[in-house]
Amino acid sequence: MTDGPVVRLRALCLALPEVTERVSHGEPTWFVRPGKSGRVFVSLADHHHDDRLAFWCAAPTGAQEELVAAEPERFFRPPYVGGRGWLGVWLDVEVDWDEIAEIVTDAYRTIAPRKLVAQLDGSRTAAPGPGTP
Repeated sequence: MTDGPVVRLRALCLALPEVTERVSHGEPTWFVRPGKSGRVFVSLADHHHDDRLAFWCAAPTGAQEELVAAEPERFFRPPYVGGRGWLGVWLDVEVDWDEIAEIVTDAYRTIAPRKLVAQLDGSRTAAPGPGTP
């Protein structure tokens, strides 16, 4: 299972600047900045034991409502943090991993300090595009 959804989600999260992974509430959780001062931006949500695999993540203002209304079979309002605008994303349905990458990056941008967002933006603009020498 080298390419399972949790492995893919982990790779997306850990590719972002200063992200660490720890177990929280019995599930893999990704934090911006290491240590106790780190802030959660993505958490696997398999701990409700409802035979569904999902993750919860921070989301920009309005994104939760928009995505849940448009595709409730793929997105949901998670318990506990849904009232703060967090987004639930099902991973046991057909998954568009390019879209998941965007959602994870948006979650990071929502939580990360400006300095790290600027670092992320700098690393993306500094990378040469296709056909660039």
